[in-house]
Amino acid sequence: MTADSRVADTEQTEQIDFKSTVFLPRTSFPMRAGLPKKEPEILQRWTELKLYERLREQAKGRPKFILHDGPPYANGHLHIGTGLNKVLKDIVVRSQQMMGRDANYVPGWDCHGLPIEWRIEETYRADGKDKDEVPILRFREECRQYAAHWVDVQSREFQRLGVIGDWAEPYTTMAKPAEAQIVREIHKFLLNGSLYKGLRPVLWSVVEKTALAEAEVEYHDVTSTTIWVRFPVVRPALPALKDAAIVIWTTTPWTIPSNRAVAYNHAIEYGAYRVAAVTEESRARVGETLVVAKALAQDVATAAGITEWSRVATFTGADLAGTVCHHPLHGRGGESAYAYEVPALDGDFVTTEVGTGIVHIAPSHGADDFELGLKHGIEPTDMVEEDGVFADHVPLFAGRAIYLPDGRKGDANPAVVAALDDAGALLAQGTLRHSYPHSWRSKAPLIFRATGQWFISMETNGLRRTALDAIDRTRFVPPQGQNRLRSMIETRPDWCISRQRAWGVPIAIFTDKATGQPLRDEAVCRRIAAAFEEDGSDAWFSRDAQEFLGNEYRADDYDQVFDIVDVWFESGSTHSFVLEQRPDLDWPASLYLEGSDQHRGWFHSSLLEGCGTRGRAPFDAVLTHGFVLDEQGRKMSKSLGNTVAPQDVCESHGADILRLWTVGSDYSEDVKIGPEILKFHVDSYRRLRNTLRYLLGALEGFDEAERIDVAAMPQLERWLLHRLVEMDGVVRRCVDDFDFTEMATALHTFCSVDLSAFYFDIRKDSLYCDRPDSVRRRTLRTVLDQLFHCLTRWLAPTLCFTAEEAWTARLGDDAGSVHEQLFPEIPAGWRNDALAARWARLREVRKVVTGALEIERGAKRIGSSLEAHPMVYLDPAVAAAMIGDLNALGDEAATPDQAFADICITSTLSLVTDRPAPADAFALPDVPGVAVVVERAQGKKCERSWRVLPEVGTHPRWPTLSLRDADAVEDWLRRTRQAG
Repeated sequence: MTADSRVADTEQTEQIDFKSTVFLPRTSFPMRAGLPKKEPEILQRWTELKLYERLREQAKGRPKFILHDGPPYANGHLHIGTGLNKVLKDIVVRSQQMMGRDANYVPGWDCHGLPIEWRIEETYRADGKDKDEVPILRFREECRQYAAHWVDVQSREFQRLGVIGDWAEPYTTMAKPAEAQIVREIHKFLLNGSLYKGLRPVLWSVVEKTALAEAEVEYHDVTSTTIWVRFPVVRPALPALKDAAIVIWTTTPWTIPSNRAVAYNHAIEYGAYRVAAVTEESRARVGETLVVAKALAQDVATAAGITEWSRVATFTGADLAGTVCHHPLHGRGGESAYAYEVPALDGDFVTTEVGTGIVHIAPSHGADDFELGLKHGIEPTDMVEEDGVFADHVPLFAGRAIYLPDGRKGDANPAVVAALDDAGALLAQGTLRHSYPHSWRSKAPLIFRATGQWFISMETNGLRRTALDAIDRTRFVPPQGQNRLRSMIETRPDWCISRQRAWGVPIAIFTDKATGQPLRDEAVCRRIAAAFEEDGSDAWFSRDAQEFLGNEYRADDYDQVFDIVDVWFESGSTHSFVLEQRPDLDWPASLYLEGSDQHRGWFHSSLLEGCGTRGRAPFDAVLTHGFVLDEQGRKMSKSLGNTVAPQDVCESHGADILRLWTVGSDYSEDVKIGPEILKFHVDSYRRLRNTLRYLLGALEGFDEAERIDVAAMPQLERWLLHRLVEMDGVVRRCVDDFDFTEMATALHTFCSVDLSAFYFDIRKDSLYCDRPDSVRRRTLRTVLDQLFHCLTRWLAPTLCFTAEEAWTARLGDDAGSVHEQLFPEIPAGWRNDALAARWARLREVRKVVTGALEIERGAKRIGSSLEAHPMVYLDPAVAAAMIGDLNALGDEAATPDQAFADICITSTLSLVTDRPAPADAFALPDVPGVAVVVERAQGKKCERSWRVLPEVGTHPRWPTLSLRDADAVEDWLRRTRQAG
């Protein structure tokens, strides 16, 4: 069709521009999204609309779906991992709301703990001040203000991502009612006897001078000094052990002064080896007898420079029972120094993976060591101070530092190695590159150190068993999260909940000075909680102890515990002051959603807290997502310069692109992001936006009078309605499965394949050129109207801004928000599997025709497909089904040839069933029985629709038009006259 085609109207003097008679799509919805500018305007509209409040009002009485927010830390701008998490939560909440549930989302923040305390301390260090000299209430207030600032910043950043929730009344762990409830939860464990104080090894930061939870630990590779050490046997259980030495291997030489035993495994086979020859540099001695595991003997010989030795005895670990050794530093540093027996004990944790098959046991510095010592009545030692320095009473090593205050290695290891060498106990020395725990805040390496800490017993009230049962009753997405959490609970030691800090909720209990036992009195606990309700946890530091103790007890008889509770206990308690205490929420939560690292963090602590106080988990389901990596699969790091900030993505592309990336990635695994990946999602977004734009343009002016009943619709439209039934099933199943990646993929494929590349392509001629009152065009627009309402709602949870923009572009501001809508109820009667099968066959044959047309276009033998006349050769079996399918479409065209021509978007087409295809006909291997030869269409080109038809030139009034287009122009003229 030429834009300047004009003909004279014999009844009127004016000229007609055929372009003006074509119904081209018209819409104000722009092709270029301009999301960075548009999205803040939509956010402002939601604020003015009071969308959150309207959603809550509309959802009253519906079944509740509560996603409880795992509180992010109020410290710094959002990073991309937090952005992924929050967007995914918002998609869950929005989709559940549109499924007809009351899905209220209350955001929250974790405000206490080491990172904030560390930040304030850094300002002190920069000013040359000592934190311990600052009044604690002033220090805590500075921490509080710091956290409040970042809560405000992060709130704005979350809202910019499109996250909807109760931003006016979020929860924070530092709010007074929250702190009061946290202390009540602590007291529940106190009163039921689960809370106790014990000396146990915990991960300890010598830089921060506090215990750390496993969830506060990250692992980095380090190079450690390794040593093989002789423990001389002084009381052998076997004759072959007389005058022998048991050899251990360790990567922590500094723990040797704390040694109290050696451990073997009763099932491992060991040997006593007599040394016959050594290298010149070897510390081994010819004639000595060494005991090691048979499986590791060659490794030990190589490390020690032993060139020849013989096994003089073989025995199992069980045969070592009763053997006693001397400490390798026996008598060094004084006659009584290290002068105690070192028994050989059976330990299931001993393996032959590395070392000697025998482990040295320092109960103060290892979990397995502690448990084995406890089993045999061996007490932990107290040799290492809180700053990682050996205590003054430690022979040879007093004042030696394991790590310096900045986290660098101290001189303890070299001193211990030198002392062992001087004592003749060092057999060999080496190095090992391995993973080692570090503080996630200071980045300093940690040590295991026995300290007096407050623990919640995993056994006293059956907490472990209750938690394991709760895991079995919980839905995990993906399901492997269940085994991961279960394995952690099965093996975890008692829960250490005390920290040596200043900022946080104090454990807030009293201990009897005479017995050391905690005071378990409900009245005292109630007074403490009441004070916290009034003044927050500062009350513990500002009020007199006697006020809490009342008249029943004397403050002089009790010590006030000022240890701060672990922040994981705090966040694990949030269900108690958020879900239980807010009437707009519910307990337990429908879903907890966090990163996979929270199996050892928030999921873990929430599970234990809920099971310990209420006998079940505070959640029904747990959804985990992976970490965010760069495009090369590397962890993001400022030093590498590969970080991607969500704020930058919003500024450059828009939040909807970040949201599309979230669901466009398999978030059950680690996900990648970077410029090229974002570009891919920008392209995907453009295709979705163009689909909405086409719908808006095609529906311009649509009204109810135009609507056609489904029973009167052509088969192609009924097929599309069938596809809507299928898509509705996919969307609802994906929402229930929390599988938004599949949902996003299905919607994108539907838009690009079923709509843009098929239905829209076939029906654009009807949309543009049919009379407005034709059944086919009215049917098309009726279906497009249904399609618009489906797509905008299905896309709304993910593309929350774009769906809203499309909604208001068509329906206006008075129509409210698309987010107030429910997913459409698709009539089950629209499902037609037989029809779907028919169209699947037709589309396969169409694929062959399309392939043939592409070749002709590439060779420039045709331009538009409307210039072509395909000869479609069908084998008899294919022809029988094909003709039957096309005959069933008789309501759309007079003949099967013309019906299939419309489907293939050619002007004409011939189905050939009475002769075989030429040898050079185009065919596809996966569509047997079909071949195509493309000829040029016969006839003239219609100047309005561009179809090439023999009938063009036969109309007496409009000789340059086809009969259909001539009739449409006549109708246009009539309407124009009627309009005046």
